[in-house]
Amino acid sequence: MRMLRGLVGFPRWSRSLMPGPKRPRPARIGTHGGTFHCDEALACFLLRLLPSYQDAEIVRTRDPQLLSECDVVVDVGGEYDPQKHRYDHHQRSFGESMHSLRPDKPWKTKLSSAGLVYLHFGTQILAKRLGLNEEDPVVHVLYDKIYENFVEEIDAIDNGISQWDGEPRYAMTTNVSARVGYLNPRWNDKEQDTEAGFRKAMELVGTEFLDRLDYYHRAWLPARALVKEAIQQRFEVDPSGEILVLAQGGCPWKEHLFSLEQELDVKKPLKFILYTDQAGQWRVQCVPVGLHTFQNRNCLLEPVRMAAYLEGKLRLTILNADNYLEWKTRLRFALKAEGLQNVTEEDPPTDGTTTAEKKAKQDWLIKDAKSQVMIAASIVASGGVARFA
Repeated sequence: MRMLRGLVGFPRWSRSLMPGPKRPRPARIGTHGGTFHCDEALACFLLRLLPSYQDAEIVRTRDPQLLSECDVVVDVGGEYDPQKHRYDHHQRSFGESMHSLRPDKPWKTKLSSAGLVYLHFGTQILAKRLGLNEEDPVVHVLYDKIYENFVEEIDAIDNGISQWDGEPRYAMTTNVSARVGYLNPRWNDKEQDTEAGFRKAMELVGTEFLDRLDYYHRAWLPARALVKEAIQQRFEVDPSGEILVLAQGGCPWKEHLFSLEQELDVKKPLKFILYTDQAGQWRVQCVPVGLHTFQNRNCLLEPVRMAAYLEGKLRLTILNADNYLEWKTRLRFALKAEGLQNVTEEDPPTDGTTTAEKKAKQDWLIKDAKSQVMIAASIVASGGVARFA
């Protein structure tokens, strides 16, 4: 009987020792071992942002057999084949750029492994991080912005492409590619293991990528929307269409203005920007000819500048005005000559005009700063002469 009970229990005991269903192995991302660079560190980090590779093992080797067992290989192997998920750029036959692979994009810098991964997976990565559909226009705007202002630099540095011709005037040693390079073991270190350094490199460049994405999404993009709205409403501000009023001060507008002028096909270039600063003071700024120049499309004329410097009473600051100190000094003399400076009841007029009349004239000059500057800017934009007296 005991034997029967033992035999009855046997199948249950034997099933517990039988092997279960084979678990799929984690995905593998292959890249080269030894000295590492920013491009493959970023490429591996980006791939791990995808659901398919979020738990992927990073295999760092140059062994062809081990690389052949990887699900995706970056920066090694001498092969670019997106169908097989092979993303190397070192082979002589490779000369692809964002523009050559996607003709709707303007960038012609040769791609590194980072650029290749970003090209093929960038919109998917951004959409997942932002919780948006991959076809959302926001995703595509940020895709372009991050390539142009983050990934392209890494592509260029890894491929040895300089920003300029000839010798640079000074060294650039603090960019993200350089900082990743410093994480490699020093040449004279006894320990030459690069695994820990590579993990730090992935964390460094990955954190910077996510920080940049967060900034562009939460600060740069709202600024773009604000400038776009102001451009679309410019004819409500002034019939010339050359004056922009920003609904909120502190907004970085220049880059957005130049790109949106092209995007919205603005026929008549904008010339003046009005906004309030943190103190609530109105400011007027001339639109420069280009993003990296101090030359303006149109400068404010003398009467506008003079009115703006009424000893601070106009509550307006003219930015980038030429010869600020000269005009400030000349204004003081002009106001004093007209009896409009420091007019008080104890300061009787000398030209027969009553104190009340002089004060009324001064009050007219400093009343409603915003509307007066709008009128002045409008007159200047149309080529006329702004008069404040």
